[in-house]
Amino acid sequence: MTSQNGNGKERAADRMYDIVLFGATGFVGVLTAEYLAAHAPQGLRWAIAGRDTGKLERLRDELAKDHPACAELPLVRADVADPASLRELAGHARVVATTVGPYLAYGQELVAACADAGTDYVDLTGEPEFVDLMYVRHDARARETGARLVHSCGFDSVPHDLGAYFTVRQLPEGVPLRVDGFVRSNATFSGGTFASALAQFARGPQMLSAARDRRRHEPRLVDRKAYAPPSAPRYAGEVGAWALPLPTIDPQVVQRSARALSRYGPDFRYRHYAAVQSLPFALGGAAAVGGLVAAAQLPPARRWLSSRLKPGEGPSERRRAESWFSVRFVGEGGGKRVFTEVSGGDPGYDETAKMLGEAALCLAVDDDLPEVAGQLTTAVAMGDALTARLTAAGLRFRVAAMR
Repeated sequence: MTSQNGNGKERAADRMYDIVLFGATGFVGVLTAEYLAAHAPQGLRWAIAGRDTGKLERLRDELAKDHPACAELPLVRADVADPASLRELAGHARVVATTVGPYLAYGQELVAACADAGTDYVDLTGEPEFVDLMYVRHDARARETGARLVHSCGFDSVPHDLGAYFTVRQLPEGVPLRVDGFVRSNATFSGGTFASALAQFARGPQMLSAARDRRRHEPRLVDRKAYAPPSAPRYAGEVGAWALPLPTIDPQVVQRSARALSRYGPDFRYRHYAAVQSLPFALGGAAAVGGLVAAAQLPPARRWLSSRLKPGEGPSERRRAESWFSVRFVGEGGGKRVFTEVSGGDPGYDETAKMLGEAALCLAVDDDLPEVAGQLTTAVAMGDALTARLTAAGLRFRVAAMR
């Protein structure tokens, strides 16, 4: 995943903007713009982008009420239906952060533009098919130009990827390692997240095809193994909860970090679960997911479900303030066992905006990042630097116990 030449970063160093936030007027886009307005370092050149200049102007006015410097915030008009506008956007930015999903429908041209321009890219996708397609189509070009294409920079999959990375660093080197992650949260979904999930449930064959194609293009590991096998529901005494396998992109992301980084050892396995306290609740949750998967196969049912919560809609500020998440990890290897936790507030909105904003800032500002390029995970591209940024921003990474 290293760059084949250094010209991409040299070209990107003299761009008009350090960061451009695309999709700034959507629900999570607004939260990310507010985060950048409050936390961007002095002198950072950033802009907000979207297809509706009027909405961008209104957002800028709102940002300027609390942050007067934003009164001069540049606006960039770009539209996913206009590839030329996306190429122009990518050509003017060192880093592009995008909240415009579902990414399979709306994200492909922007990834292509960033890969060609040597522009770093971060998004919020949890769509495995999209990530696999982008790897096959654009990883090689991004390595040529020096672009870092970092998908899944929100709750999918930062706490899980960096949490597994943090856990591995507490264990011995050079030995087989086993890590299990257990997710708890009381949060609700956004309309955009719900739409993406329904789209994925309806595209099982396409997802499998994209995954197979990716495997044909990925280099094989030599003398190492890293895998994230499917798991069965079980009672997990180590965390005192029922563990249900989570059908998310997160274990795939952790596996890719382990494939890329030798620190995960010669034989690494990761399993990913939702942790629930009672068996009836566990059975009900499994049935609900199964029902959604079945309904997503029928276009009328899928359209009806999509109309219940539309993209751009989300919970109130009060509801978000009451939301929280916790991901507990149990890691073993070399005769040691470690219990760690990553936790924070509202995962789908406030903390996701924080994660995306800090990932963009990390790529734009931090100078001591690994010399890598291509399609990357957060652990591979930013690892310790992003962990430190998120810790300073209020997320908690802690070792709970070690034996």
